[in-house]
Amino acid sequence: MAKTRTQFMCLECGTAHERHMGRCPDCGTFNSLKEHRLAPQPSQPRTIRQSSPPVAVPIEQVDASEGDRIVTGLSEVDRVLGGGLVPGCGLLISGEPGIGKSTLLLQIAQTVSRQGKRFLYVTGEESAAQVRLRSDRIGAAGSELWLHSGCDLGSIEELIDQNQPVVVGIDSIQTICWDQIPAGAGGVTQVREVASRLLAMARNVGFPILMVGHVTKDGTVAGPRTLEHMVDAVLQFEGERGHSLRILRALKNRFGSTEEVGIFEMCADGLKEVDNPSGLLLSSRHGSSPGSATAAILEGTRPLLVEIQALVTPAAHGAPARKPSGIDAGRLSMLAAVLEKRLGIPLGDCDIHANVVGGVKLKGTAADLALAAAILSSFHDRSLPKDVIFAGEVGLLGEVRPVPGTRQRLEEASRLGFHSACVAPGSIDGSGPEGMRIHEIEELQTLAARFIQ
Repeated sequence: MAKTRTQFMCLECGTAHERHMGRCPDCGTFNSLKEHRLAPQPSQPRTIRQSSPPVAVPIEQVDASEGDRIVTGLSEVDRVLGGGLVPGCGLLISGEPGIGKSTLLLQIAQTVSRQGKRFLYVTGEESAAQVRLRSDRIGAAGSELWLHSGCDLGSIEELIDQNQPVVVGIDSIQTICWDQIPAGAGGVTQVREVASRLLAMARNVGFPILMVGHVTKDGTVAGPRTLEHMVDAVLQFEGERGHSLRILRALKNRFGSTEEVGIFEMCADGLKEVDNPSGLLLSSRHGSSPGSATAAILEGTRPLLVEIQALVTPAAHGAPARKPSGIDAGRLSMLAAVLEKRLGIPLGDCDIHANVVGGVKLKGTAADLALAAAILSSFHDRSLPKDVIFAGEVGLLGEVRPVPGTRQRLEEASRLGFHSACVAPGSIDGSGPEGMRIHEIEELQTLAARFIQ
């Protein structure tokens, strides 16, 4: 007879441990471990129900083509996925509470159902009436959008067998439970086993499944981290609560690139796809004020123009503060140190606040030159020209280095009315876009001499 096993799960971060501890070593929360009894392991491993005996075939005989993808109807989502949903794939949509994950899943369900494809929407957090009211508010759904409000895994499997949906959506995976596991919903064992059975069924039958997953305080997906390895794609929905901009980013994608992003705007009637994100981000730009600079960045293959603001003030007391928003804190501290060392600017006695307008979070080093220009502008209280764009990486020696895709960035800037660009030498071959003046900045001293002093 199999022996009953016990496991201690952290109620805060969902991590499982073999023994009890007063403090969770993963999230640092005290008195958060709760004991769970696990079902005895059977002598024979449990197998997923199969309709035919297992067969192995040469890879050349496998029928697979890009035409098999299911287009969601949202171009920004299809861009991130690489063209649409692949049959049999499992997708995990993560993001902070209230960011719009359920709204995104429901709009995907609406657009798929309007194509005549059956979408089974399973909600474990809301009633069917609540989902219907939200669906009516954000748009019209097709007749093939089917709703089920429940948390039992067995019932969901029966519904999939009966209705034969083309796509299945689960909101959220932490609410689904399997009655054969004596543990609460959302626990490590429940989430792992439920996701495993649903993914196995999706691959055997051939329908894509989209699962919404909660995140912990540090931004990681709640429950076992193995869930991220089980699925084929992890889509992260980002944005600031006070801003309407939302960015869909692929952290993992077995069927496409992880460099593409989808950009949405949260409105009263749901998410709207943004065709011109640079225009949206620069709509309220105050380029005539000291401390403002415009950076040309790349999100995937899409160029974006964002306004970077910096505020340099004397430190009131204690150690000087470095407080960034949307900018890596280490990058801000490094640029401040380079400016102080190479240009002799006494930033060691100043507080520096830096912000990316619109709630965008910068990744990479392409905005270094714009951030350095904003800091210099704020320190000297001199405004930068409003029609100049910055694109370049700053090294520890104060040199400015080229960044990939500079011509693509400058073409986007020219389209939006910018007439000057500051880039590193050798960033582009030949001349820049028509009507744009190119300033080659070799080092930060050149930047300060040309625009500040």
